[in-house]
Amino acid sequence: MAYLALYRTFRPSSLDEVVRQEHIVTVLKNQIATGRIGHAYLFCGPRGTGKTSIAKIFAASINCETPVGGSPCGKCATCKALADPSNLDISEIDAASNNGVDEMRDLREKVQYPPVAGKYKVYIIDEVHMLSTGAFNALLKTLEEPPRHAVFILATTEAAKIPATILSRCMRFDFKLIPQADLEERLKFVFDSIGKKYDEEAVAAIARAGAGSVRDMLSIADTCVSYTSGKLTYEDVTAVLGSADFDGVAQMCEAALVGDTGAAFEGAERFLSAGKSVGTLVKDTMNFLNSCTVAKTCRDGKNILALPDATYARIEKIAKSVNGHRLLRAAEIFAEAEQNLKYSSSPRIVFETAVMKASMPESDYDIEALIARVAELEKRLAEGAFVQKDGGRVATNEKTEEVETVPAPVKKEEKELPVSAEEEFAPPELEAPPDEAVTGGNVYFDEGYIPKKKPPQERAPIAPRATVGQATKGDAKLTFGQFLRSLRRTGKSGVVYTICMDLDSSYEGELFLLETQSDTIFRSLQKAEHYALVKEAFAAIGVNEGEFELRLKGKKSDDFNKSVEEIKATFRGVKVDVK
Repeated sequence: MAYLALYRTFRPSSLDEVVRQEHIVTVLKNQIATGRIGHAYLFCGPRGTGKTSIAKIFAASINCETPVGGSPCGKCATCKALADPSNLDISEIDAASNNGVDEMRDLREKVQYPPVAGKYKVYIIDEVHMLSTGAFNALLKTLEEPPRHAVFILATTEAAKIPATILSRCMRFDFKLIPQADLEERLKFVFDSIGKKYDEEAVAAIARAGAGSVRDMLSIADTCVSYTSGKLTYEDVTAVLGSADFDGVAQMCEAALVGDTGAAFEGAERFLSAGKSVGTLVKDTMNFLNSCTVAKTCRDGKNILALPDATYARIEKIAKSVNGHRLLRAAEIFAEAEQNLKYSSSPRIVFETAVMKASMPESDYDIEALIARVAELEKRLAEGAFVQKDGGRVATNEKTEEVETVPAPVKKEEKELPVSAEEEFAPPELEAPPDEAVTGGNVYFDEGYIPKKKPPQERAPIAPRATVGQATKGDAKLTFGQFLRSLRRTGKSGVVYTICMDLDSSYEGELFLLETQSDTIFRSLQKAEHYALVKEAFAAIGVNEGEFELRLKGKKSDDFNKSVEEIKATFRGVKVDVK
């Protein structure tokens, strides 16, 4: 006998062998047991999830003389007769190639003839969404009131394309994708049955490539079995799938995530010059970023990904060294690139642009990229990346070990700047320590520059630090400036400060308003942690809660709305326009 593909050899022959469609199998078993057989069924769901297999099993079961657990016995005279290919009691029709009106009219005439061997005449119409509008109309009346011996089973992957008149006449069953754990269990059963040795990681990789479809998984497994005569390894599966080299993808993604644009672009060029498909590269990159996300957020990431130890260790190391917002933004960039590939005549440019965009967050104006940049600055500040030297600020770069000196503000001799103006140059976290911290310490240098302990002496009291200026009622511009300076002095307010810079300010009577047209910014400032920082900044300039309000432009205050309602109630019958 000719060789049968694995997905045909191991097609389920009973409902108990069906993988993870319990919600459908249970209903069909109960209908067979009670004899309450419907006249029309609709099986819809992704490919390779068992629609046609269950339809064939169900068609044989309702005709079987002694069904066993809802499945055909295979021993009675009816089962043996239905097993003959020449039997016409069970007819399978491919709607993709028989989608015209004439085929449906022919079916309508044949359905009147009674079955030969069994109790029911079953018509399985596969890919039913491919029927034309005229064909659906020709089938409609027969589907609604078929003869007592006729049962229709419609199978489709796109239920949305089926007319509502057909849907309303069928008993609908939605098939679901198969979880990876069940796919792995099924694949191990297949390999054990054919005597193929395998690694656990290889099975997991094939199941993951199946993407919830048993048929897709077994088709890949068929190729892998022929690839090697020995034990099937993870490397064998990777070679069969045509995936890019893991080390190369890891190097490229790591360089992009840490901002090394040159290394990331060189990695992309190596893949492209080697002839790798751009679609495959984007898919492999997205899979790697997804693995990093799982490793960073899930406690049981190793078991979820089911990768070799060395591979997972490298993914975990990269994931832990990268900011979560940076990782999320990179995944979004490549997901967008995958969509753009469908409509681009230059897929190479699309991929290279995505690599550069992911590795250059400073040129990305997306909110996630902005948050990641602010978080990186806060992290560097906390780690002491900025220090004070000779009255000026010195910014250090850990990667290049370069030092950039920022000059201290120059004071005019003839007139001393006010405190609030001085603070405009130096944020509080970068201020130089008071003189007492240098001259009054317990360590000093003598003429030979040898450190010696200085005897303890009483320190002069440190003058209290001046606060920011107070709000000026009626002058919205000056009050807004004082608020921003106060907010900048508040700890951990980088994101809130960035958001508030674009707000509009005004006075409404005694009430100071901060307004925005963006609903996203408004809801962000309404969060408890952000509102607390805003409230603290206002309190520092003498504006208490109740004296200021955050407002979405176009939204009137409660007092305004209340006044409008009072006017309408007083002058009933008079039209009041609110502008």
